[in-house]
Amino acid sequence: MKFYIYTLGCKVNTYESNVMKDKLINNGYIEGNDNDSDIYIINTCTVTNTSDNKSLKIVRRVLKNNLNSIVVVVGCMTQVNSEILKNLDVSIILGNSGKSRIVEYIEEFKKTKQKIVDVQDIMEKDFEDMCLNNFNKTRAFVKIEDGCENFCSYCVIPFARGKVRSKKPEVVINEIKSLIKDGHKEIVLTGIHTGHYGSDLEGYSFSKLLKEIEKIEGLERLRISSIEITELDDEFMCVLKNSKILVDHMHIPLQSGSNKILNLMNRKYNKQYFIERIEKIRSVRPDISITTDLIVGFPGETEELFNETIETISRIKFSKIHVFPFSLRKGTKAAKLSNHIDDVTKKERVKEVLNISEDLEKEYFNKFITKEVEFLPEIYKEGYIIGHTGNYLLVKTKGSIDDLNEIKKIKIEKVEYPYCIGE
Repeated sequence: MKFYIYTLGCKVNTYESNVMKDKLINNGYIEGNDNDSDIYIINTCTVTNTSDNKSLKIVRRVLKNNLNSIVVVVGCMTQVNSEILKNLDVSIILGNSGKSRIVEYIEEFKKTKQKIVDVQDIMEKDFEDMCLNNFNKTRAFVKIEDGCENFCSYCVIPFARGKVRSKKPEVVINEIKSLIKDGHKEIVLTGIHTGHYGSDLEGYSFSKLLKEIEKIEGLERLRISSIEITELDDEFMCVLKNSKILVDHMHIPLQSGSNKILNLMNRKYNKQYFIERIEKIRSVRPDISITTDLIVGFPGETEELFNETIETISRIKFSKIHVFPFSLRKGTKAAKLSNHIDDVTKKERVKEVLNISEDLEKEYFNKFITKEVEFLPEIYKEGYIIGHTGNYLLVKTKGSIDDLNEIKKIKIEKVEYPYCIGE
């Protein structure tokens, strides 16, 4: 039987979809396409209302176009609100536990032809061990942690993912060794609250894990998908300073550059603390690329407070900003706040931040003109190879298909946004 997986949302979902793919292939199933498969799996996201709508749109389309197929809906949307699917003829509904047992659920449905709904209390679940045999030959994602206990006032993810749960260090190390053996050059550590790894393990921490990974022979690059500013303690800074494999790129969510809004968001820092830690990072890694997430249009964000955020991001000089309009999520504290911002204003603020982000990105790119850098080619197209440096410059240069997945040196000559061009 052929299967196809739709993946929405974050890198954790991407990792988990690839685990399900591995499980199915290893049990004799064949990967098909989006219009000719016997089984469709929709791995949903619920971080915003838009995410819910996208997930539901795909579910409805699959059901309409594939009347005789097995349709499986899993992930964050079903974990938080499986009732949203009650009137749809879905075969299997799972939350955020049981993805590694996807084959068992499908086999059971094939035997009984009875609808399966298994959405368990995520707050009481242990870490569900998943290991990915292969991702691609460029970079591989390794999920080391699940869950979040920050309870930011706007966020539904703690309810969708549960408490912090860490993969055992020895399992992480063995998975990375296996991926390196398969030919991967770069490992990306990912989780829902990655930097909080080890908080549920006695005497262990994220920095201790990084030190263990550092010892693995053959690993050329190590990247952290995202980390909170409050997790960059002195132990981590020491690792960052001395590491030979941690890349010059960190994604650190700011969410707002206004202290008043940060407080309403229930973030665990103020803008002064954030700025000071960024300065500390740059004292250790002067050329590091620091990217961020930003929410605009949060309830109570006046024009004055938005301008405060603009001043903050301009001062910090991120190399890229991922900006999102505030999305009201039922059950969160932010949903009960007054002074909600209208959609038109939110769209205008998103556009303004995106323009600033592009200017900052170009400014960061231009710092590397005439400099020699190393990059990992990922794509070959019409006589050119395209890939990323450790600090996530997108590089384009002449090359051949044989250059893919091997680290190359290049001297950057000019910037043709979004590329750095060189030879």
